[in-house]
Amino acid sequence: QVQLVESGGGLVQAGGSLKLSCAASGGTFSSYDMGWFRQALGKVREFVAAINWSGGSTYYADSVKGRFSISRDNAKNMVDLQMNSLKPEDTAVYYCAARRKSIARLRDFETNYWGQGTQVTVSS
Repeated sequence: QVQLVESGGGLVQAGGSLKLSCAASGGTFSSYDMGWFRQALGKVREFVAAINWSGGSTYYADSVKGRFSISRDNAKNMVDLQMNSLKPEDTAVYYCAARRKSIARLRDFETNYWGQGTQVTVSS
């Protein structure tokens, strides 16, 4: 059983930056591909970004490509999401996600474990 705990959310003005972090425990971190999803109020949860188990491959939703960057540190069991040039439409609860190492494409991320989420609010 993998436990995921997000941190780093908050309130930021449009155009600003935030860095989300996710600490993993309870499993072998390098056995998991990691991802970030988000859910805005009244909307379905959507994929944001993913990184494979080694950190050698990443994939982003079109809506965040060029603005967000996902990275991981397998020695520290951490995955980060650096968010730049934030827009009001980025406002959502952001969830860390883990899937067992897979040959499936990162864009087809099927989550095995979820974090509890962290709120990101971008004011205009």
